[in-house]
Amino acid sequence: MIAAASVALMAMTALAANTAQAQSAGAGAPSRLDEIVKSGTLRACATGDYKPYSYKRPDGQFEGIDVDLVASLAKSLGVKPEIVPTSWPKLMDDFTAGKCDIVVGGVSVTLDRARKAYYSRVVMVDGKSPIVRCADVAKYQTLADLNKPGTRAIANPGGTNERFARQFLPNATLTIYPDNVTIFQQIADGKADVMVTDSSETLLQHKLNPALCPVNPDKPLQFGEKAYLLPRGDDVFKNYVDQWLNLAQKTGEYQAVVDKWLK
Repeated sequence: MIAAASVALMAMTALAANTAQAQSAGAGAPSRLDEIVKSGTLRACATGDYKPYSYKRPDGQFEGIDVDLVASLAKSLGVKPEIVPTSWPKLMDDFTAGKCDIVVGGVSVTLDRARKAYYSRVVMVDGKSPIVRCADVAKYQTLADLNKPGTRAIANPGGTNERFARQFLPNATLTIYPDNVTIFQQIADGKADVMVTDSSETLLQHKLNPALCPVNPDKPLQFGEKAYLLPRGDDVFKNYVDQWLNLAQKTGEYQAVVDKWLK
């Protein structure tokens, strides 16, 4: 308990010091941080179709790992959180148009996005892995096994899953399926054979549907990281978000949220 308290105290001290330093360095320059505090609301874009990160329930409420963490970030600023619905194809356009202050919900780090926005510090390391019917696990062990004319691959549009499928599975038959919530049922029902997505999602989908199994999720086909998108050029806001995330990770708050949804 003493050790944990010491870590928390040191992290809180670092948060305050680094935020003050960034504010001093950026004195006179407007920051989204000040706008959020003034408005009383932290607006976070999320697709709502990517369990366990963000999911829009039938009643319209959002839930998931990043929904909980956005609430924590908002609380640290003394404001209320607001989830702004978006989609993977429109994600960057909505963000750069100013519809939200931050983008969350399992956002993969890509250079294309990095040209248009800042990324926070890494939230999670999470590469791409296949998910198939459990009876077919032995059949789809390698990328070569997947990239065959007889393989019926499926992917959701507009994100890194579609990009992976088009780049690495040119010989497979690819279906772009518009609903990322029901897409896994297509595999379970025998309408598709495989989807390559983030390893964490394959583990969750197996938990939700035991007929589906991840293939070597501890040895992903492609390295990947997840982080939050922040306004490009706003060092003050990025510094605050990074320090808040550092505090959440060092004190165990972050892991407790992840465990709530994945275990």
